[in-house]
This record gives sequence, C-alpha cells and structure tokens, in this order.
Amino acid sequence: MDSSLLELLIFLTNMHKFIFKKFNELTIDELYDFMKARVDVFVVEQTCPNPELDGEKDKISDHIFSYLDIGEIGAYARIVPAGKSFDEIAIGRIITTENARGTGLGFELMQECIKFIESNYGKQDIRIGAQVYAIPFYNKVGFIEQAGTEYIEDEIPHVEMIYTYR
Repeated sequence: MDSSLLELLIFLTNMHKFIFKKFNELTIDELYDFMKARVDVFVVEQTCPNPELDGEKDKISDHIFSYLDIGEIGAYARIVPAGKSFDEIAIGRIITTENARGTGLGFELMQECIKFIESNYGKQDIRIGAQVYAIPFYNKVGFIEQAGTEYIEDEIPHVEMIYTYR
C-alpha cells in the first residue's frame, strides 16, 4: 500500500474531537493540560530550557486541542491574530504528544486549524514558523516553504511556511 493511501486510511479511522476555545473560555484543567503538553514537547523532549509562557500571545489566541482516550492532550495548536507573530494570521505552538505520534492526529489538527481560520476569519494566507525537520509534514498539509526565511529559535533551525487558499 502506498504511503499516501495509508495516511488517508489513518486519517479516516482516527477522527478525533477537537476543542476550540479562546483563552478566557479555558478551564483551569484544560490550560494546565495543554501547557504541560507544550512543556513536555518543547522544553523536555527538545531540551530547550526556554520560557514557554511568551507574553500576551496565549491570551489573544484561539486554542485548538484534542485529548487522547487516556485523558491527556494528544495535539495542540494556537491561532495567533495577524500582526502578532507575522503579518498574516499564524498557527503556532503546534504539537503532537509522544503517545499520539504516527496516528494522523497532527495532520488532522492542522486541517482543523485551517478550517477554523476559514470559518472564523475568512479565507486568507496562514503563516507558520516550522522546525526544519518538519517541512515535509507541513508540505503534505499544503504549506510552502518561503525561500530565505530560515532562522534559529530556541537553538533549533526554523523556516517560515505559508498556506495560500487556492
């Protein structure tokens, strides 16, 4: 079976429930759960001892996340308004936790983010700052690497990528 067909089958069999909330709508447990997941991935796994709380961005963003059956966050992202991270609306802090990797949940998360942006903010370009190793994943979602935009963040190579509605 070719890999794209396998990915489609994983996606279709793993439809997860996603929660969409503004910061002031989050419960204390939800906030704790996704902050723990972000620290687990960005600080512990990637050995980046940098502050995970980054000013006002969490407070002004839409938060999208999904729980696994075992009660922990499986995937998370935040949608940052245009002009705060980049000129365009942005998807940031994108994670798939260790127990969810390889299930298609990350792909599903990105598609849900794009649909959420379209339905709540209209069809517009979306920019991300992707870790370089993840470029192929984001290409599959429809993001295109922007030439000459590589940079280092938290000692990890990143590149800007953009999703343009067709």
